[in-house]
Amino acid sequence: MRVFIAGATGAVGLPLMRALCTLGHQVIGMTRAGRGVDRLRELGAEPSIADAFDPEAVLHAIDAAAPDVVIDELTWLPSDPAHLLESLPNNTRLKREGGANLLAAARAAGVGRIIIQSYGFYLDAPEGELADETAKLRVDAPGEIGKGARAAGDYEDQVLAAPSPEGVVLRYGFFYGPGTWYRPDGAVAEQVRRRESAIIGEGNAVWSFVHIDDAVAATLASLTGEPGVYNIVDDDPLPVAEWLPAFARWVDAPAPPRVSVEDALKAAGEEAVSYHTSLRGASNKRAKANLGFEPRPLLWRRGAV
Repeated sequence: MRVFIAGATGAVGLPLMRALCTLGHQVIGMTRAGRGVDRLRELGAEPSIADAFDPEAVLHAIDAAAPDVVIDELTWLPSDPAHLLESLPNNTRLKREGGANLLAAARAAGVGRIIIQSYGFYLDAPEGELADETAKLRVDAPGEIGKGARAAGDYEDQVLAAPSPEGVVLRYGFFYGPGTWYRPDGAVAEQVRRRESAIIGEGNAVWSFVHIDDAVAATLASLTGEPGVYNIVDDDPLPVAEWLPAFARWVDAPAPPRVSVEDALKAAGEEAVSYHTSLRGASNKRAKANLGFEPRPLLWRRGAV
């Protein structure tokens, strides 16, 4: 296939590009001018220089590439998760405006399928239950999280609304593994070693992770799988109070401290508190059934309490 990837040099974009090239696909990676161009060339991919916020540039890039499939892996996230909340407005804008530009260009170019990245951790479900693909995103979440969820939900609806191109929505869990924040030499591990990552309140928010290579495998399967929504998460959803201490042991760090909700609200704000008290885990049954998805066990799961 001819596959066009926006966000080609990101955490999932780059390993996805590598896998597609290895499998013999013709891959075009959209990036801005700079070092990303050379990173794509060394993989054997064709660079396409365009700004996702420029609709004419995106239209020209996709029209010139003439792809069978467009994959949206666009994100605007910092290298240090301590700055996550600061980056969320730009990430939301990228989802809303960049996604709209990609979708419009794909339709205009007659692309057969569009695959988009969405959130597998902002999903709504009753406490104690896992969210399946019928779940809506938490549009009522506080602050920038709610804004991001609304933008992602709108984008999902637009992609799935029309028969052409076929729409696939991949709701990824939190990425871990090479090139992500969650690895033994990653940014979160360093925070935990410095005791900067604390459990807020009861730490009862349930997180669903996915190894970056398993996310890539699912994305490859979605090239030809049944259209629709898929939760791309592992089999081990865990509350923060369990996974964070286990992660600390896995990276040889001290046990994380605990802080009250009241103190966390004052120090970090309601968005940070929601990550530890409101998130729901997700079910991957549909991805297993339709995409042959077989994620590895969460690597630090064995140490969970």
